[in-house]
Amino acid sequence: MKLNPSFRPSSYAVTLIALVSGGLNVFAFAPFHLWPLQILTLALVFWMALRETSPARSAWIGWAYSTGTLITGVHWLYISMHRYGGMPAWMAALAVVVLSVALSVYAGIGFGLANWLRRRWSATAGVTALMLLPAMWTLAEWLRGWMLTGFPWVSSGYAHSAGPLGGFAPLVGVYGLALGSALVAGCIALLPFKRGPLVLAAVLLVLGFSLKQVEWTTPYGGPISVRLLQGNVPQEMKFAPEVLQSTLSLYHDMISAQPANLIATPETAIPLLSSRLPPDYLDSLSTFARHTDSHVIVGLPFSDGPGQYANSVVGFSPVSTTSAAPTYRYDKHHLVPFGEFIPPGFRWFVDMMNIPLGDFGRGQLLQAPFAVRDQWVMPNICYEDLFGEEIAAQLAAGGMSGRPRPTILLNVSNIAWFGDSIALPQHLQISQLRSMESGRPMLRSTNTGVTAVIGPKGEVIARLAPFERAVLAANVQGYDGLTPYSRFGNSLVIAATILLIAAAFWRHRGGRKNAPAAAKTR
Repeated sequence: MKLNPSFRPSSYAVTLIALVSGGLNVFAFAPFHLWPLQILTLALVFWMALRETSPARSAWIGWAYSTGTLITGVHWLYISMHRYGGMPAWMAALAVVVLSVALSVYAGIGFGLANWLRRRWSATAGVTALMLLPAMWTLAEWLRGWMLTGFPWVSSGYAHSAGPLGGFAPLVGVYGLALGSALVAGCIALLPFKRGPLVLAAVLLVLGFSLKQVEWTTPYGGPISVRLLQGNVPQEMKFAPEVLQSTLSLYHDMISAQPANLIATPETAIPLLSSRLPPDYLDSLSTFARHTDSHVIVGLPFSDGPGQYANSVVGFSPVSTTSAAPTYRYDKHHLVPFGEFIPPGFRWFVDMMNIPLGDFGRGQLLQAPFAVRDQWVMPNICYEDLFGEEIAAQLAAGGMSGRPRPTILLNVSNIAWFGDSIALPQHLQISQLRSMESGRPMLRSTNTGVTAVIGPKGEVIARLAPFERAVLAANVQGYDGLTPYSRFGNSLVIAATILLIAAAFWRHRGGRKNAPAAAKTR
């Protein structure tokens, strides 16, 4: 199949089109949910890449497309750096652009490699659009999600949590959705040349929709009553010394207002190190738990000694035998660069941003869940629920060596750092994908929103309006069993990309073997 080179826009026009196409992707994610837009924009840049003979120009297309997606998708980082971090406006805006440009290198390399392999293997447009480009795009998304601690926000798969491709989430996770959308995009990119690939696109969409009907996990135990607290403490006041006492009183009163099987506060709801709390504060929470048959999870920075602290949640249960000691503790494992740990050589940046508690200790990847009646609640803190492979590892480890398997997931967050921005619904969408991957409900207790209860198929069962001080009460059923994604993590989708690349190579090998025979017949 040969491409018609009659129309070839300039490199500047191609870059601008790719950049704008990527920027439009913001509408594919929450709160807009226009998921077909992600497929269409990716199809457009695939089509442009198919017309390029230069790997460098293909790389430029992928880089520009990803840069546009990241700039519009995570523009709210400007709020945390400028409004709350004290960084000058121009510098905060520049930092968002520089981050987006740097993270887009993965996509640029992926597009460039696809073009280089296409030329080396004399691959057809069909092989390139349906094998090489989808595989390289997915690998680029996966690499962005874990290299240098990872930044997988607005990974393309999240756009499809509400679309038909979402049915693949329990099998291959969010990067599997990225691969599925790239395959559909490849089919559309081939439309100017052949109509056949539309059948493949239709099959993928119908199969994904059908898989949504499959029950991958089963109910476990009885429902528990939960109360999820949303304190709505303004970020600019959260760590102010003059309001610390009122914050302590606020959450103490919200916790003790009514018993429940599980009561959860947001991340760092208590903005003081545990060692600096009033002596009777944790004691009173433990006493409340014992007297009301409640289980309480509280977010706070926990101190293990001078200069040693972790972003933690601690749990109090009715079986506590000492007055103030928590019966449970979870320490955040996946820390945020600059906010929770300082990368080498960047102390000046953290000092300039004036972020408190900037260098936490790191918890273990595998930690025990919290027992709540006959359910096992597995916390994750804020940014951690972006890493589905880590939650899958926790679930897969359940049942081994006597370790209980989590039946309910709990995310505690404070993303007041990003104001009233699309970061809030985007984070909710991320939690929905974790529920879809794991087949388990996800509880969300947040400072300013979105506090919610998510069902095992990603459906939002109940939620609070953002920026209100309120409590979300609900009954939640735990689920047991392992989805394929929980068992194998990202290994299935990585294997699929390798198979696509291998298939493209074997087509090349087969073509070379047949070439001499064809020459003899002429």
